[in-house]
Amino acid sequence: MDPSIGFRSTDDLSIIYLILRSAYLILRPDDLCWGPTGAKPDGRSDSKNAFLKAWSLSCNSTIPASIYVPAGRYLVASALTFSGQGCKSRAITFNIAGNLVAPSSYNAIGNAQVWIKFYIVKNVTINGGTLDAQGSSLWACKTSGKACPKGSTTLGFYHSQNIVISKLRSLNSQMFHMLLYSCKNAKIQGVSIVAPGLSPNTDGIHLTYSTGITILSSKISTGDDCVSIGPGNSNIWIEKVVCGPGHGISIGSLGWERDEPGVQNVTVKTTTFVGTTNGLRIKAWARSSNGFVNGVYFKGATMMNVKFPIIIDGNYCPNNNNCPNEASGVKISNVMYENVHGTSAIRVAVKFDCSKGNPCSGIVLKDVDLKFGGQPANSSCSYAAGTASGLLQPTSCL
Repeated sequence: MDPSIGFRSTDDLSIIYLILRSAYLILRPDDLCWGPTGAKPDGRSDSKNAFLKAWSLSCNSTIPASIYVPAGRYLVASALTFSGQGCKSRAITFNIAGNLVAPSSYNAIGNAQVWIKFYIVKNVTINGGTLDAQGSSLWACKTSGKACPKGSTTLGFYHSQNIVISKLRSLNSQMFHMLLYSCKNAKIQGVSIVAPGLSPNTDGIHLTYSTGITILSSKISTGDDCVSIGPGNSNIWIEKVVCGPGHGISIGSLGWERDEPGVQNVTVKTTTFVGTTNGLRIKAWARSSNGFVNGVYFKGATMMNVKFPIIIDGNYCPNNNNCPNEASGVKISNVMYENVHGTSAIRVAVKFDCSKGNPCSGIVLKDVDLKFGGQPANSSCSYAAGTASGLLQPTSCL
């Protein structure tokens, strides 16, 4: 065995531990070999190479491997990619007790697309830990109107499958906190996502071109959408999510591209929105597109002083800046809202602003009870058709 690598092939190897605190890699169960990793839990020494080394060793294992990160602060000073190409291991698990921190200077990762990226991986699990991107300096730069980097997503999975993210905490991302792009079969559960309500573009969890995604029992506080479901997503299940501050749980924005895959089979259950700008939202640009939304079920939502508890915005244009002002081509159909109750921050609590050229159809309201200032709120419909039943406050405009 080469002692500089600290690894040898063995059928007995069941777990690989990256022990950052002691700066050693331990192979168990037989402690066959030791090798230095070079990582320190001081928040100042760059641990990137230690993580890459542990990943390489894990990938070269022919059986499932585990990477353990003890308590402490571990600086990851630049963008880090874990590539699954050529991996032999059937599964890799990160058990994280410590904090991974980005540099305080936003330029260190501000021009990277993703700070911590997993690319073409299978059967990866992340348990616990904290990712702190220290994004406040970039937000301040953007707010000042200066020329700034776009910013980096904290954690991204690309073209991956069979992913589990459990009990992870993400703090102060420069941009999105978590991103799944073209992924299959992922579960995100028990996560905590935190950024101030005025932090720009800090979506909690963003999904694009993915299928079979489950988000459970999580609390998300951000400056943008708590969960955003972009084009090309299907078979999405979201349950027991608390959102606020933030912009709600949003399907969209959709329809920016003319040729764009649709969104279908989305279920959102047992959610709570606290002081958010939106609750349950579908948003589409007012421009030509062949995108669509079909088969969405919103059930069991509690609204607490939410500006737009229920909204379909077929003329989406943030800040009314350079709006396309066309008819939205996104077809929105078969969307059900059941057992939605609570308080609205404005009088119009239910708003369906659909496209004149492509009206919404198959909208269903059942047992919706929303109040404004202690009184029943109002509803507003434009080019929307559907049915309503049960307790309805405000009165349905469908």
